Amino acid sequence: MTIFQGKSGKKPTGGNLKQAKKKRRFELGREPTLTKLGTKVERKVIRTMGGNSKAILFTADTANVYDIHEKKIKKVKIITVKENPANSHYVQRNIINKGTIISTEIGEAIVTSRPGQDGVINAKLLN
Repeated sequence: MTIFQGKSGKKPTGGNLKQAKKKRRFELGREPTLTKLGTKVERKVIRTMGGNSKAILFTADTANVYDIHEKKIKKVKIITVKENPANSHYVQRNIINKGTIISTEIGEAIVTSRPGQDGVINAKLLN
Protein backbone atom coordinates (compact mmCIF):
# COMPACT_ATOMS: atom_id res chain seq x y z
CA MET A 1 0.00 0.00 0.00
CA THR A 2 1.35 3.40 -0.92
CA ILE A 3 1.38 6.47 1.27
CA PHE A 4 0.17 9.66 -0.41
CA GLN A 5 1.60 12.92 0.94
CA GLY A 6 -0.12 15.28 -1.47
CA LYS A 7 -3.08 17.58 -0.96
CA SER A 8 -6.33 16.06 0.23
CA GLY A 9 -9.30 15.99 -2.11
CA LYS A 10 -11.60 17.49 0.52
CA LYS A 11 -12.42 21.03 1.58
CA PRO A 12 -12.32 22.00 5.28
CA THR A 13 -16.13 21.89 5.21
CA GLY A 14 -16.13 18.32 3.92
CA GLY A 15 -17.03 18.99 0.32
CA ASN A 16 -15.03 17.70 -2.62
CA LEU A 17 -12.41 19.83 -4.37
CA LYS A 18 -12.07 19.93 -8.13
CA GLN A 19 -9.07 17.85 -9.14
CA ALA A 20 -6.43 20.16 -10.64
CA LYS A 21 -3.91 17.40 -11.35
CA LYS A 22 -3.39 13.69 -10.94
CA LYS A 23 -1.24 12.12 -8.25
CA ARG A 24 2.48 12.45 -8.94
CA ARG A 25 5.35 10.14 -8.07
CA PHE A 26 7.10 12.80 -5.97
CA GLU A 27 4.02 13.00 -3.73
CA LEU A 28 4.45 9.41 -2.59
CA GLY A 29 5.83 8.63 0.85
CA ARG A 30 7.26 5.52 2.51
CA GLU A 31 6.40 3.35 5.46
CA PRO A 32 8.28 4.42 8.60
CA THR A 33 11.57 2.60 9.06
CA LEU A 34 11.53 1.08 12.52
CA THR A 35 15.21 0.42 13.23
CA LYS A 36 15.50 -2.52 15.59
CA LEU A 37 18.22 -3.81 17.83
CA GLY A 38 19.61 -6.94 16.17
CA THR A 39 22.64 -9.19 15.91
CA LYS A 40 23.91 -7.84 12.59
CA VAL A 41 23.69 -4.64 10.57
CA GLU A 42 21.08 -4.54 7.81
CA ARG A 43 21.17 -1.44 5.63
CA LYS A 44 19.66 -0.46 2.29
CA VAL A 45 20.47 2.52 0.08
CA ILE A 46 17.53 4.02 -1.79
CA ARG A 47 17.18 6.75 -4.40
CA THR A 48 15.50 9.93 -3.24
CA MET A 49 14.32 13.12 -4.88
CA GLY A 50 16.85 14.77 -7.16
CA GLY A 51 18.83 11.57 -7.67
CA ASN A 52 20.25 11.70 -4.16
CA SER A 53 20.59 8.64 -1.98
CA LYS A 54 19.49 7.77 1.53
CA ALA A 55 20.72 4.90 3.70
CA ILE A 56 17.99 3.11 5.63
CA LEU A 57 19.07 1.15 8.70
CA PHE A 58 16.84 -1.83 9.52
CA THR A 59 18.81 -3.53 12.30
CA ALA A 60 21.93 -2.57 14.24
CA ASP A 61 23.99 -3.85 17.14
CA THR A 62 26.51 -1.02 17.60
CA ALA A 63 26.42 2.74 18.01
CA ASN A 64 28.96 5.54 17.61
CA VAL A 65 28.92 7.08 21.08
CA TYR A 66 30.50 10.45 21.87
CA ASP A 67 32.06 10.55 25.34
CA ILE A 68 31.70 14.12 26.63
CA HIS A 69 34.41 13.69 29.28
CA GLU A 70 37.13 12.24 27.03
CA LYS A 71 35.88 14.13 23.95
CA LYS A 72 36.23 10.98 21.84
CA ILE A 73 33.89 8.85 19.76
CA LYS A 74 33.78 5.13 20.47
CA LYS A 75 32.01 2.35 18.58
CA VAL A 76 30.26 0.34 21.29
CA LYS A 77 27.76 -2.49 21.48
CA ILE A 78 24.14 -1.63 22.29
CA ILE A 79 22.73 -3.72 25.12
CA THR A 80 19.09 -2.64 25.18
CA VAL A 81 16.64 0.23 24.71
CA LYS A 82 15.89 1.98 28.02
CA GLU A 83 13.45 4.74 27.07
CA ASN A 84 11.81 6.08 23.93
CA PRO A 85 9.98 9.43 23.98
CA ALA A 86 8.34 8.78 20.60
CA ASN A 87 6.37 5.74 21.75
CA SER A 88 6.50 3.81 25.01
CA HIS A 89 5.78 0.53 23.19
CA TYR A 90 9.02 0.92 21.21
CA VAL A 91 10.97 0.04 24.37
CA GLN A 92 9.53 -3.48 24.50
CA ARG A 93 10.14 -3.96 20.78
CA ASN A 94 13.72 -2.53 20.96
CA ILE A 95 13.04 0.08 18.27
CA ILE A 96 15.60 2.87 18.00
CA ASN A 97 14.95 6.36 16.66
CA LYS A 98 16.13 9.90 17.43
CA GLY A 99 15.86 10.74 21.12
CA THR A 100 15.90 7.12 22.29
CA ILE A 101 17.91 6.41 25.43
CA ILE A 102 19.97 3.26 24.90
CA SER A 103 22.07 1.24 27.30
CA THR A 104 25.57 0.55 25.97
CA GLU A 105 28.74 -1.08 27.26
CA ILE A 106 30.04 2.25 28.56
CA GLY A 107 26.76 3.60 29.96
CA GLU A 108 23.49 5.18 28.91
CA ALA A 109 23.42 7.33 25.80
CA ILE A 110 20.85 9.36 23.87
CA VAL A 111 20.55 8.83 20.12
CA THR A 112 21.24 12.02 18.16
CA SER A 113 20.94 10.70 14.59
CA ARG A 114 17.93 9.46 12.64
CA PRO A 115 18.76 5.80 11.92
CA GLY A 116 15.97 5.39 9.37
CA GLN A 117 17.30 8.37 7.39
CA ASP A 118 21.06 8.40 8.07
CA GLY A 119 21.81 4.67 8.10
CA VAL A 120 23.88 4.89 11.29
CA ILE A 121 23.27 5.25 15.03
CA ASN A 122 25.11 8.18 16.59
CA ALA A 123 24.65 8.85 20.29
CA LYS A 124 25.92 11.05 23.11
CA LEU A 125 26.82 9.67 26.52
CA LEU A 126 24.52 10.99 29.25
CA ASN A 127 26.82 10.78 32.29
